[in-house]
Amino acid sequence: MAATGSEKSGGEDVKSFYVTTPIYYVNDAPHLGHAYTTVAGDVLTRWHRQRGEKVWYLTGTDEHGQKIMRTAEANDVTPQAWCDKLVEEAWKPLWEHLNIANDDFIRTTQKRHTDRVQEFVQDLYDKDEIYKGGYEGPYCVGCEEYKLPGDLIEAEDGTKLCAVHKKPVEILKEENYFFKLSEYGPKLLEFYEANPGFIQPESARNEVVNFVKQGLEDLSISRSTFDWGVPVPWDEKHVIYVWIDALLNYATAVGYNENPAKFDETFPANVHLIGKDILRFHAVIWPAMLMAQGLPVPGRVAANGWLMVGGEKMSKSNLTGIKPQDLTSHFGVDAYRWYFLRAIAFGQDGSFSWEDFSARYTSELANDYGNLASRVAAMVGKYFDGALPASTADGDAEKAIHEGLAKAVATADAKIGEELDFQGGILAIFDFVKQVNGYITEQEPWKVAKDESEEGRARLATILYTAAESLRAVAVLLNPIMPETSQALWESLGAEVSLGALATQPVQSSGTWGQLPAGSTVTKGAVLFPRLEEKKD
Repeated sequence: MAATGSEKSGGEDVKSFYVTTPIYYVNDAPHLGHAYTTVAGDVLTRWHRQRGEKVWYLTGTDEHGQKIMRTAEANDVTPQAWCDKLVEEAWKPLWEHLNIANDDFIRTTQKRHTDRVQEFVQDLYDKDEIYKGGYEGPYCVGCEEYKLPGDLIEAEDGTKLCAVHKKPVEILKEENYFFKLSEYGPKLLEFYEANPGFIQPESARNEVVNFVKQGLEDLSISRSTFDWGVPVPWDEKHVIYVWIDALLNYATAVGYNENPAKFDETFPANVHLIGKDILRFHAVIWPAMLMAQGLPVPGRVAANGWLMVGGEKMSKSNLTGIKPQDLTSHFGVDAYRWYFLRAIAFGQDGSFSWEDFSARYTSELANDYGNLASRVAAMVGKYFDGALPASTADGDAEKAIHEGLAKAVATADAKIGEELDFQGGILAIFDFVKQVNGYITEQEPWKVAKDESEEGRARLATILYTAAESLRAVAVLLNPIMPETSQALWESLGAEVSLGALATQPVQSSGTWGQLPAGSTVTKGAVLFPRLEEKKD
C-alpha cells in the first residue's frame, strides 16, 4: 500500500499507518461494544504490521466532562480518582486480556494532552475562528452534546428524550465561546465530494452529507456551568467543551506542538474507527477544526454499527452491558476476537447471542479448523514419524488447493487490509479451510496409507504435505485475528524452527506455495479449540 504524508527518497520517514479507536468515557467499566471496536482496530493494525508496514495504533480514555463529574460525585470520589481507578483496574487490564497490541494509550487528563489542547484552541481564538456568545437549548449529559429538535424523541408523557440514551434532556442556558463551524459547510461538502471514501459505510456518508447540506450552526466550544475540564486559556471561568478536548487526542498523542518529527510521520490518521453514534463529531467537527488550523484531514472515518442484545443497543445505561470476560472465560480470547468480526458485517448493527456464538464456535473453529489441524498433525506423526514428507507430484487436486489459497490470500488482504470488511476476509480464509477439509475427505489418506508401494507412499506424502502447507498459510492469515492459536499451530507445524517467527511472515505473500520445508518436525499439540462445556445458562 502506498504511504501517505511525507516520504523521503530511499524509503526513509515513510508515514505510519495510523489507526485510532474512540477514546472511551470512563464513567463505567468497558463492555462488549467498546471491545468490538478495539479488537477491530487491533486486527487491522496487526494485519498491516504483518504486511511489513510501519504502524501506529492508538486508544485511550476520555476523562473530562459533566458526565464523568456526576459519576464521580455519585461514588463520593474526585473525578481524577474515579478516572484513575477505572483506567488502571478496568480499561487497561481488559485490553491486555484481549491481546490488544496498541502502541499508545492516551488519557485526556495527562499534561501532554491538556497543554496541547489549550494551545490548539488558543491558536483558533487568535485566528478569529472563535467568538463569545450565548446559547440555550436541550442538552444530553450522556452525549455531552446540545441536541437539535430532530435528535430528540418524545416520551408518552411528552418529555423530550435523547434518541441515543432514551433519557430526558436538560435545558441549559449559558454564556459560551463558539467555533465558526457554520463557515465550513461548503468546504466540507467539497471535501466529501472529492473524497467519497472518507466516511464509511455509505449509509453513514449519506447521513453526514445530508446533515451538512441543511446548514451548520456555530459550535459551542466551552462550558461555564461546571469546572471538570481543560480551562479555556484566555478565560478560566470556562472549560473547553469535552468533545473539542477529546477529538484533539488524535493529534496530541502523536506529538502535536511537541514532537514535530513524530507528528509529521504519523498524523493524520489513516483510519478513525468509531461508533455510529459519534459520527458527526468525527466527520463534521473534527475535519472542520483541522481545516481551520491548516492541518491535514484524516484518510477515513469508519463507523461500526451497534451490538444489540434483545433488540437494545449494548450499553450500561440500557442494562445490556456484558463483560467481555464473561465470554472469554467460556470460549477463549482468540474465539472472542474472531466471533464478533466473523458474525457481524463491520458498519452494520449486529445481534449477539450465546447460542449463535456456541454454534459458530463448534462448527467453524472446533470442527472445521481445529479438527483439520489435529488430523493433519496426527497423520504426519503416524505415517512419517512426525517428519513432514516432501510433495512429489502435484496433480489437479493439489493445483486446485494452490489456486484456492492464492484466491483466499488476495481476497483476505483486500477485504481486511483495505476495505475494513473483516467478515469478508475471515470468510475467505475459512472457505479455504473448508476446501482443504474437502480435499482430505476426497483423497482419503488413511486408505492411501495402506498402499505400501513407492507410488503409494509418494501419493500419501503429497497429500499430507499439501494439507500441512495449507495450514502454514492459514496460520499466517489468521495470526492478526487469533494470535495465540495461530502461534500454537505454527509451532506444531515446525515452522517456528524452519521459517522463523510467525509475526515476520508477510500476509500478502503467504499464498506462495512450498514455503514449509520438507523435514519440518510436525507435532500434535493441544487441541486449538476444545469442545465447549454444556451451554452456559
